[in-house]
Amino acid sequence: MIRFERSELIACFKDASGNEVKRVQEIRTDPVTLKQCRIVPFRALEKERGTQRLFSPPQEDLDTKKCPFCPGNLEAMTPQLLSGISETPRLCHNRSILFPNLFPYTEWSAVSIFDNNHHVEIGSAPWEVYQDSFINCADYLSRVAKVDPSSIYMSITQNHLPGAGGSLVHPHLQVHASKGMSNHHRLINQRTLAHGRCMFSDLLAAEKKTGQRYIGSTGSWEWIAAFAPSGFYEIWGISTASSSLLMPDSAQVWQDLAKGVVNVQKYYKSLNRNAYNLALISTEDKENNPHLKVSLTARSSYAPWVRSDFTGFEIATGEMATFILPEDVAAMAAEYWQEGAESTL
Repeated sequence: MIRFERSELIACFKDASGNEVKRVQEIRTDPVTLKQCRIVPFRALEKERGTQRLFSPPQEDLDTKKCPFCPGNLEAMTPQLLSGISETPRLCHNRSILFPNLFPYTEWSAVSIFDNNHHVEIGSAPWEVYQDSFINCADYLSRVAKVDPSSIYMSITQNHLPGAGGSLVHPHLQVHASKGMSNHHRLINQRTLAHGRCMFSDLLAAEKKTGQRYIGSTGSWEWIAAFAPSGFYEIWGISTASSSLLMPDSAQVWQDLAKGVVNVQKYYKSLNRNAYNLALISTEDKENNPHLKVSLTARSSYAPWVRSDFTGFEIATGEMATFILPEDVAAMAAEYWQEGAESTL
């Protein structure tokens, strides 16, 4: 059973004039992971540095001569795939090019660039480049699964700009496969087993029933604001048709996902946030896989003198503290699904 659990804490004090003040914090429990988060809406009243306008990266980051992902550098500066994975040094799908990650996080780590464009402002990329890159990642993971069947813990991620942990501004995805189970893989597997059926489909049904955080759909992917967010303006996409990342031939699934990702980016752009993270994970054991779920979270803008979105409170408590109610996030983001729906007609 899906439960949307929440409670309140109240802090009381006096302002500088001696008037009594009450500040309400809301504690929420993620119905999937059971992790708690804290929402403190009054912090949204503070001026957020780096969001008064949309910043561009500094000039030194825009220098294509130093970028290993740009034409003229890529073949000389990026590593090559093993022959067991590919007969060619790199995998290509239309404009996307995939190659091993020079600084791997797992036994199998790769980078998939979208195209030759060095810097793409958030929300302005055509969905086709995301689709191509997702398909390239799925192809790579399918090849890994054949040569190393025990590396079943997989993920596709994106760190857009250094504000989200990216080291290069040239747009790219990162893709991973490992024998080792990550904390998040373990938690999702345990919760799915305890639930006895697909948690994400049940969550989606419950969210659509309440209507409070449901945003819209892009084909087979449906989108909600996370009930208990682990980051700012967190939005989830849930696939109603797929439970595996090993689908390089399922172009429609990747197209539907790509369109939703671009919609989320357009929403973040409206907030003057230029950095974000994307995370899509699966356990490819061919058993009781839950439907695919992607999470996108806005990060501190890549701009001079910004305030980090991560504080000592998160380190001390293990609970994320965000400022905006998910219900408000859903209401604001829904506008970009209406535009997306019109653009696909």
